[in-house]
Amino acid sequence: MSAEISLAWKEVQSMINGFVTLLPKLVLALIVFLIFFLIAGAIKKSVKRLTRNRRYARNLGLVLGRLAQGTTILVGLFVALSIVIPTFRAGDLVQLLGISGVAIGFAFRDILQNFLAGILILLTEPFRIDDQIVFKDFEGTVENIETRATTIKTYDGRRIVIPNSELFTNSITVNTAFESRRLQYDVGIGYGDDIDRAKQLILEAMHSVDQVLKDPAPDVLVMELAESTVNIRARWWIKPPRRADDLISRDRVLCAIKKKLVENGIDLPFPTTQILFHDQTEETDGDRSRQREGWPAGKGELPKPHRISDSLRLLAQMRSSNDGNGKVDSEIDGQ
Repeated sequence: MSAEISLAWKEVQSMINGFVTLLPKLVLALIVFLIFFLIAGAIKKSVKRLTRNRRYARNLGLVLGRLAQGTTILVGLFVALSIVIPTFRAGDLVQLLGISGVAIGFAFRDILQNFLAGILILLTEPFRIDDQIVFKDFEGTVENIETRATTIKTYDGRRIVIPNSELFTNSITVNTAFESRRLQYDVGIGYGDDIDRAKQLILEAMHSVDQVLKDPAPDVLVMELAESTVNIRARWWIKPPRRADDLISRDRVLCAIKKKLVENGIDLPFPTTQILFHDQTEETDGDRSRQREGWPAGKGELPKPHRISDSLRLLAQMRSSNDGNGKVDSEIDGQ
């Protein structure tokens, strides 16, 4: 028993001596790795600083900065391992990664997919930082484009994190892709109003708003003969095309159009529904032998139309003849 304890103690002493011998190398390797880590951070910041004021190179600077940082950290790791394990070679690590690469790929498929999508987004630049985009039910300003996800800030002050693979494989609307943007709104006027006069008044109202561009010039088009209105589409351009400018110009344009049309007697009708009862139409409605508003066509016996005065008289009789139990006189029922 004492021999086994003595052997175990010797093993422990050997391990302690080996650790003490290796400790200076571990400290040196850690220092070297920290130096490379700090250098990698400095390189990333330098690349971002060089491309910060260049709009079309900003995303490329992000990609190059992150790649340079990762490469520098990887070189520092190789150097640190070489200090701790003098027999270590880079080919050994590459071989190990090659063996386990398939398993890692399956385990981190989504992470790798988002990473590659992020790199492609940063390189192809379908949108950039500070752009305002619409993605499915989300709309806001792009805050940051990382290798895993893109963050946008909504107009009501919330942050949305969207995986890059979703952005890369789906349609996105970039509202600030160009310097100017066209807005539109449909205005309904009455059927009895002069269309040309209304169009001229709408143009004058849009020209009076400072946010509306003179070039391209605003225009108006008749778009629809709706149930209650003649719909005229007012179209105008703004610059810059950001959300705040959109809201301001829309508010002022619509206020100007409404005020202009009302001042000049142009009707702005609301939707109405007309219900015709077969026994309450007027004799002036037309020929009852022809199909009209639900009346059957033909030469047979047709319902005799009532005058409006007759309808009012009938209604008054029905009210006065009510016996209190919800019944109506047979005389009225016969009518």
